[in-house]
Amino acid sequence: MDLRIFTEPQQGATYDTLLTVAKATEDLGFDAFFRSDHYLRMGAVDGLPGPTDAWITLAGLARETKRIRLGTLMTAGTFRLPGVLAIQVAQVDQMSGGRVELGLGAGWFEQEHKAYGIPFPKEKFARLEEQLEIVTGLWATKTGETFDFHGTYYDLTDSPALPKPAQDKVPVLIGGHGATRTPRLAARYADEFNMPFASIEDSERQFGRVRAAAEAAGRRADDLVYSNALVVCVGGDDQEVARRAAAIGREVDELKANGLAGSPAEVVDKIGRYAEIGARRIYLQVLDLHDLDHLELISSQVQSQLS
Repeated sequence: MDLRIFTEPQQGATYDTLLTVAKATEDLGFDAFFRSDHYLRMGAVDGLPGPTDAWITLAGLARETKRIRLGTLMTAGTFRLPGVLAIQVAQVDQMSGGRVELGLGAGWFEQEHKAYGIPFPKEKFARLEEQLEIVTGLWATKTGETFDFHGTYYDLTDSPALPKPAQDKVPVLIGGHGATRTPRLAARYADEFNMPFASIEDSERQFGRVRAAAEAAGRRADDLVYSNALVVCVGGDDQEVARRAAAIGREVDELKANGLAGSPAEVVDKIGRYAEIGARRIYLQVLDLHDLDHLELISSQVQSQLS
């Protein structure tokens, strides 16, 4: 079971804070550092000092880290044109020496689009499908050949399909709760399917749909990695758990029901139950980015038991 650190910088974080967390992620033996792709805070936080851009952040971290994987859960398809996104991700992959992964979703948070003047089209899912075909098609085009795409929303003619990523294939993550279209897209384009903030039962049901869609598309179901993203709140005793829950504005019982919370033993047990239904990777949503002792505790008393 891989454990990855997943951050939500729109809630309030500087690049320096993210760099500190990313370096701790690497030093403590976690597999990867991921971040959300949002430009506006959510809920009752001030979001200060303001948003950071996901791919600019990852470009910086690519040069400041050596081992960990770097990526997004999820890049919003509404933010960037697919040709531009393919260039950005390929460049960051080169900068990292081949450690980048692309989570790509349709985009959903209408208010952040209004706040920063970003168009919020109605047909987001159909656009996402074209974006996936374009981004993966550009990367797969052999050097010296050109790429063309003529769709409903995007039109590319004689693209040199450059630059290329450092990796032969940048892993693509697709996720979500949709019962039909999401599994179909994952089956066609994804190297990993991620189920965000879902129960064991709902995850098992959705993993089953994706596995069936993969087989229907002519792939082996096990060609995909199946993963979950879950909020994390671990403490050495009840008081520490309660303190960490209060720091992120959550209740302990709610966190235990909907995430990974409690003692290291409790969290290891619940992760084991996700593993039983096929999850091979967990993205730990860390909401207090200044509590590095939390990461150390997870590394020494949770991750150590899983490996």
